[in-house]
Amino acid sequence: MKLSHLKQIITYLQNFKKIAAIYRVSDTIVKIAFDRGEELYFEMQRSNATIFKAPSYERSKVYNAPFDVVLFKRFNRADILGVELLNGDKIVRFKTSVASAYKQEISYLQFEFTGKHTNVILLDENLIVLEALRHVDLFSSFREVRVGQKLLDVPHAPFEAKEYPLEDVEAFLYAQYQNEQDAKLASLKKQKIAFLQKKLQKLQTLLTNLEDEALLLDEAQKLQHYGNLLLSHMHEVKPYRSVVHLKDYDGSDVEIDLLKAYPSVAMMASSLFTRGKKAKQKAQHMHIEKESLESKIKHMELFINIVQEAKDVAKITMLFPKQTQGKKVKHNESIETFWIEGYKVQLGKSEKGNIDLLRSAKAKDVWIHMKERPSAHVIITTDKQNVPIHIIESAAKLCVEFTMFEKGRYLVDYTPRREVNIQEGANVLYNKYKTIEVDTR
Repeated sequence: MKLSHLKQIITYLQNFKKIAAIYRVSDTIVKIAFDRGEELYFEMQRSNATIFKAPSYERSKVYNAPFDVVLFKRFNRADILGVELLNGDKIVRFKTSVASAYKQEISYLQFEFTGKHTNVILLDENLIVLEALRHVDLFSSFREVRVGQKLLDVPHAPFEAKEYPLEDVEAFLYAQYQNEQDAKLASLKKQKIAFLQKKLQKLQTLLTNLEDEALLLDEAQKLQHYGNLLLSHMHEVKPYRSVVHLKDYDGSDVEIDLLKAYPSVAMMASSLFTRGKKAKQKAQHMHIEKESLESKIKHMELFINIVQEAKDVAKITMLFPKQTQGKKVKHNESIETFWIEGYKVQLGKSEKGNIDLLRSAKAKDVWIHMKERPSAHVIITTDKQNVPIHIIESAAKLCVEFTMFEKGRYLVDYTPRREVNIQEGANVLYNKYKTIEVDTR
């Protein structure tokens, strides 16, 4: 953060007289609620420290480390006696007091925006370190930051910083938040798209390497023929041979590879018939595997498109729920699972996934499908509770996004699962439904 900006923010901070509340909202972000309901966030990530304002910022967890205990004890509900830039450098120091039963307790809250040495340090009235976000030893820096040790000042910077005037400090602080969110969103998109691209590439490789149905049928016919040929020349074939040379019915030479030696001609022929049967069955089911892979590839391409089009971090977080620790639960590879405000939302990646969803859903679960066109099936698990309409709308949007690449306005039907009758495969009939419009533009 630029020194010039910090100078102007200090002037803004000097308007406040009290710290109403202070705590960490993430590993490196400290939230301070001042008087008059004003809230600021101090992002103290190394080499990326900043101060910002935000309409809201979700607290990731409650922190109870020694740093957080001292932070609360010394600075929660504290009066602000002064705010300054220490030695004109990029160090914001709050001087505060908390009235106790015995005396007024003076403390210093120090935010250091100093590149790789960025830190939050809590000091008593004698500038003895009470706690710090990062403890620093003498091997890491010229200045030790250790509990119980006096904190040395940072040497004055040997250059004159340029001035960057701000028209509106508060607008600048909100813009800092937006910049931080944009950077985080861009980073998340890059990371998640790379992850999905690997999955897509794997599926495309599997599809490319699928055996040809016609070649498999030819192989099955050839193996059947060789089996019959062996039986018709039983007297010529010696046992314990893995390769047999015979004359075909038309007089041409034939080499038959048995893969391994067998003690009898009957067993040799049986092995060929078995291989031929497997090749035929594989050929007959090849279209199912191909359709399944093509469905999964389309799903993955849609997934990548959704991530690319995401407008905020919350969308990415919803698309990639955290894996639960502990007992391993068998995961259906044909079903995608999301969580929207605590509601479990499942979506079929393929026809198999759609069928599995329909079969496993309970009567009161909410079923969602695009109106009068093929689409992914979506199930909201209700646990017999009423589902808020905004949850249904979010799930309906997922249904559209995982079905259509084209942006537009689409109608989506929803109804309890008990109203849906399976006809054939994933084809259904349903009644007593409601319809909502989803706009993906």
